[in-house]
Amino acid sequence: MSTEKVYTFEEVSKHNTASDLWVVYDGNVYDVSTYLDEHPGGEEVVIDCAGTDSTEAFDDIGHSDDAKEILEGLLIGKLEGGVPKKTQSTESNSQDAGVPVPLIAAVVLAAAVGAYFYLN
Repeated sequence: MSTEKVYTFEEVSKHNTASDLWVVYDGNVYDVSTYLDEHPGGEEVVIDCAGTDSTEAFDDIGHSDDAKEILEGLLIGKLEGGVPKKTQSTESNSQDAGVPVPLIAAVVLAAAVGAYFYLN
């Protein structure tokens, strides 16, 4: 029997600020509030995923095994019902959408950081 805490998606969605930031990854719930300052891609990228299922965004960026180990240290529980199921319309929209928005945001952020360091 597992004594791990189980959270609803509604509970997770309430934790959507920089000081109280939860995300879902692969059916698990993580409190990443304390990690924002350390995130190599900047806190804005993580804040964009606040209170949501960030599995696709996390996987699209291509995080390392080290990043996944850090994430495991932030685990606070499981999502009720496991991984959220996509509706049929969501699945077909995501296939037609092209480049995901979090990936675009990450590229823009990386370019801004690069420009900052280049100019300074």
